[in-house]
Amino acid sequence: MSATSIVKFEVRFVSSDIPRDDRIGQLSNWCVRFNESGLTPKLEGTDRSLGNLSFRLKPHSPAFVITASALSSKEKPVAGDFVKVVESDSTQKIVFAEGTRDPSSESMMHYEIYKRREDVGAVFHGHDQEIITHASLLGLPETQKEEPSGSVELLSEVMKILDDEDFLVMKNHGFLSLGKTMDEAGNLALRIKKAIKPRPVVAPIPPGT
Repeated sequence: MSATSIVKFEVRFVSSDIPRDDRIGQLSNWCVRFNESGLTPKLEGTDRSLGNLSFRLKPHSPAFVITASALSSKEKPVAGDFVKVVESDSTQKIVFAEGTRDPSSESMMHYEIYKRREDVGAVFHGHDQEIITHASLLGLPETQKEEPSGSVELLSEVMKILDDEDFLVMKNHGFLSLGKTMDEAGNLALRIKKAIKPRPVVAPIPPGT
């Protein structure tokens, strides 16, 4: 794994070729939109951008293209900021990839979602405190336990509530927005964020009134 990587699994590169796919431009555009909307903010005190976005490469296969680990920003991603994941073994904690950087720390989770849900063509993982805080109010499915990011334990918690849901909240962590297409996954996350109405500020009543 690279010096800047934060992945908790072994990465075995089957090729150093940067992924080539016409849809990478669309994924890059969604990275920019998530960055601009605050859905993939930087981790406080670091230069590391939170969240990860991916799309399935072809039907009936869990292989996908995903943002690289520990990106400093999703404002202007370049070709080398994306990695192809061809296989994942969560039991052995090994991810097989193609590219020049380690794939996102949540690659095992993305792989298992694509493996279990053939209807899903894109998985967008973001971080938004308001969505996390209002999960119950919005009726969003939420994992029961808080687990470390990028861990098999977090993956296991997500699998428990995945079913046929399109939007999930990981307790005290972030969210997963799923769609048949990148546009579906991205627009769903933006709609959920927009659905959270700010509470009006009520001025205190002066004493003696």
